[in-house]
Amino acid sequence: MTTAARTQPYQSLAPWAEIVPGYGPVTVDILLELPDDGYIYEVVEGVLVRMAGSGKQATRLAARLLIKLGGYIEAHRLGVITGADGVYRFPGNETGLIPDIGFYIAERDVLAPDDAEPIPFAPDLAVEVASRSQSRAEMAARARMYLRAETRLVWVVWPQSGHIDIWHPDALNGPVSVLTVGGVLDGEDVVPGFTYSVDELFSDPLQPDAEPR
Repeated sequence: MTTAARTQPYQSLAPWAEIVPGYGPVTVDILLELPDDGYIYEVVEGVLVRMAGSGKQATRLAARLLIKLGGYIEAHRLGVITGADGVYRFPGNETGLIPDIGFYIAERDVLAPDDAEPIPFAPDLAVEVASRSQSRAEMAARARMYLRAETRLVWVVWPQSGHIDIWHPDALNGPVSVLTVGGVLDGEDVVPGFTYSVDELFSDPLQPDAEPR
C-alpha cells in the first residue's frame, strides 16, 4: 500500500496513513460504505485514515503471493484467505485494518457468520507489501498493531530491497528474522506445510530465465 501525500503533520495513531479531515469518531462499518475514490480507507481507534493505491511492483508481488498462498490454503482446506479489500475488525477498540493478504483458520469461520459484515477478529496471518513511500518505522507500527490484536504471524514484503520481515507476537521489538535471496518463506504453524522461495517471489515472470509458475 502507498501512503497518501500527507496534508497533516506526522501522526502516531496510524503512521503509515493520513487522517481523513472532516470526520468525527467513526465505526469500522463505515469502511463498507465509502465510495471508491482511489484511496484505501481504514479505521484506527475510531479515526478514519486513508492511503493511496499501490504501484505495479507492489501490486504484482501481492497478487503473486495471494495466488500461491491461496491455492495452497484452498487445496488443503485450511481456512479463508482475503485480498486487499477484506476488512478485519480488531477486538477491544474500534479498529479495522485491510491487509494486502489476510488469512484465518477454518475453525474461526463460525465466528464470522455474516458475509456482509467486517470479519470480527484480526487475521491469523497478515501480509503487507510496502511501497516506496513507506518506512520501516511505519510498517513496524502496522505489524505491531496486528500482533497486539492476536495475529499470529506477519510478513512485511519490501519490493525495492527484495527482502521480507517476519514478525511474531512474542517479539514486538522487531522482526524475528529477515528473509533475503536464497531464503524460504514458511507458513510455520499458521499455514502448516506452506513454503515459497524468496527468489521465486521476487523473480520477473516476463524474463526468459524466470522459473515457471
